Amino acid sequence: MTVVALTAAEHAAVQRRTVLVLSFGQVLGGIAFGATVSLGALLAADISGSDALSGLATASVTLGAAVCAIPLARLAARVGRRRALTLGNLFALVGIAVVILAASLRVFPLLLAGILMIGAGNAGNLQSRFAATDLAAPQHRGRDLSIVVWSTTIGGVAGPLLLGPGEIVGQAVGMPRQTGSYLFSFVAQCAALALYLVALRPDPLLAAQRLAKAAAAATGTLIADRPVVARYAIFAVAGSHVVMASVMAMTPVHLSHMAHGAHGMAATPADVSALVGITIALHVGGMYALSPVFGVLADRWGRLRVVLLGQVLLAGALAFAIFTGTEQWGVIAALILLGLGWSAATVAGAALLTEASAPEVRTRRQGRSDSLMSLSAAAGSILAGVVLSNFQYAGLGVAASVLVLAIVVLSPLGRTRRPTDPHVVESPAP
Repeated sequence: MTVVALTAAEHAAVQRRTVLVLSFGQVLGGIAFGATVSLGALLAADISGSDALSGLATASVTLGAAVCAIPLARLAARVGRRRALTLGNLFALVGIAVVILAASLRVFPLLLAGILMIGAGNAGNLQSRFAATDLAAPQHRGRDLSIVVWSTTIGGVAGPLLLGPGEIVGQAVGMPRQTGSYLFSFVAQCAALALYLVALRPDPLLAAQRLAKAAAAATGTLIADRPVVARYAIFAVAGSHVVMASVMAMTPVHLSHMAHGAHGMAATPADVSALVGITIALHVGGMYALSPVFGVLADRWGRLRVVLLGQVLLAGALAFAIFTGTEQWGVIAALILLGLGWSAATVAGAALLTEASAPEVRTRRQGRSDSLMSLSAAAGSILAGVVLSNFQYAGLGVAASVLVLAIVVLSPLGRTRRPTDPHVVESPAP
């Protein structure tokens, strides 16, 4: 049976299998991401001796993803998603080993290099959500994409919660302080790599490309390309990610300051790790747990409306950061809403980008979107450290509000219209 000869039932079965494999891979890949988000800023502050440099950890994660997003997308377009995703896993494995070595030697540049490699691996994780749309029917594109995003909840929440057990295991095997949970991350990345190599068959992107060519040859129709809508989708996804990443990057440092005396409290390093771990776990849960809801809403309400819903949630998060950011409950509420807003905007924005792009430019634009999203978030994380040092947590919330406003003001650019050419259709099922 060739890919072109797939019946409707076989097509649906291949898509279900693809979504299932990608979802399991995201569970495993999310563990390394969750651990790095929680520990990166703390390790950077500890090794460098400067809170102002702690934002470089999150910046390195996002910079690594930015640098590798376009090359991985181009690789996927040539040889398929499977090889691109496994290469991302290899990057992450190398990065984890380098981070552990850097913590042992207490070399700050080496730490950033390791986190950069983990970020490069995260570029593969980001590509998984687009892989879920390769063979998806248009009416289920948001749902299938969001299921893969949702699956990251398990790994993303487990990563921060493994900080405590990781320290116990790390001490038992002689690992450097605050790096024990990376042992779990390494095992998870190895399992994800094996899963993609063995089970992601047929390759969804290569199958979709063949089916699209066959359909075009048989019907003589073309899929509409909407570059203005695509550019707005890229901007909305990148802007929402910057808002989320900049506030999240500084939250561990902010909580550490609070726990060490802002309100007359004294805390041990274990207490700080537990507080940061729980807060980031709730935030990551907000990022992913309700993504299927936002995916279904994007299919039913429309992509743009759900992007704007995400901005409402992000504005609520920033309001909590501005007005209640000196209280632990306020910070936790802000981080949960921050995750929910990010989820709504990125799920709907990714679906909007996919269906606004013709097949011949779709993968390239997806790579550009991931690269811009990560690169701008890296810059935002670096600036966030400076803003936190000079204007406190509330000032960071005010600064991030500018991007939310810009996404709302430019939203008319994201409206779609039906094509007038009878030989042009809007992203039919492959």
